[in-house]
Amino acid sequence: MSEFKLIPEYSDLSPKQFHEEIVPQQKPIVMRGFAASWPVVEAARKSSRDFVKYLNRFYNGSKATVLLGHPNINGNFFYNNDCTDLNYIQGDERLDLYLGRLLELAQKDVYPAVSVQSISPENILPGLAEENVTDFFTETLPRLWIGNQTVVSAHFDSSDNVACAIAGRRRFVLFPPDQTGNLYPGSLNFTPAGVPVSMVDLHNPDFDRYPRFQSALDSAFAVELEPGDAVFIPMLWWHHVDALEKVNALMNYWWNGAFAKNPVSPKPIDALNMALLSMQDLSPIQRSAWREVFDHYLFKKNVDPNSYIPEQCQYAIGKITPEAERKLKDDIIQRLQA
Repeated sequence: MSEFKLIPEYSDLSPKQFHEEIVPQQKPIVMRGFAASWPVVEAARKSSRDFVKYLNRFYNGSKATVLLGHPNINGNFFYNNDCTDLNYIQGDERLDLYLGRLLELAQKDVYPAVSVQSISPENILPGLAEENVTDFFTETLPRLWIGNQTVVSAHFDSSDNVACAIAGRRRFVLFPPDQTGNLYPGSLNFTPAGVPVSMVDLHNPDFDRYPRFQSALDSAFAVELEPGDAVFIPMLWWHHVDALEKVNALMNYWWNGAFAKNPVSPKPIDALNMALLSMQDLSPIQRSAWREVFDHYLFKKNVDPNSYIPEQCQYAIGKITPEAERKLKDDIIQRLQA
């Protein structure tokens, strides 16, 4: 941990300070004791068995998707050796059976990697979120992650994220967005994390193959969370996550971004895929020319187009109306179906 930069820490931050002062800066912070008083955290601090017993109080019998990896992957859910497939399998299982199996595996010296990821408590553990609340997010529903000593390679989220350890310890290594190229991101469309992941093994980097990764390490931040601690990860900040205990759980909140807006609405990564499809046959000079157009309309680099285009003609570059949004979507759908 000592080779990485430290993330600023707070222990008495108010929701108002967080949303009005911290979030707009888009820099990570740590919130110690963020959920220290939650009953789920208190149960986990007693024992892993108490933690599982507490969760089962809310269980409604629904199944969850379980990831399972052979012991030889060392907990790292990733690609197989030749990147033709993933190195784990997944299937649906009753959550109570999974949690019982998790406790059994915790007693073994050699064990597979297991995880349930991004489940909605309201669908599987109704009442859990209501009994473990925070004033920071009164309208945002949390997601729940439960597993053993697993590794998630550096990836980004399309929304701002507050991730709170509720059982076991977790180590986060964060990289700012300007390090994207130095992280050697993998495929946009075939990925173990739903978004591109770094192809570099953080714990054993191959600098001959990935020489620019050293620059990413020089810009990295790190923190280790105890149960009840949380870290704010701004959107597009890359984060590598190590779950350090044989029973680990995390609750997180995504908001003000692509995930929080609407699961079926267009996302920035969709725009990137569309751009790749539509511009793949263009020359480098032509792509650079299109960059100028993107800079003008999207990033408003020099002159804000809203300053001279009449409001009734602005559509997507202004405050888009529901009717205009529907028309733009319909136009895109027609083009894709043509």
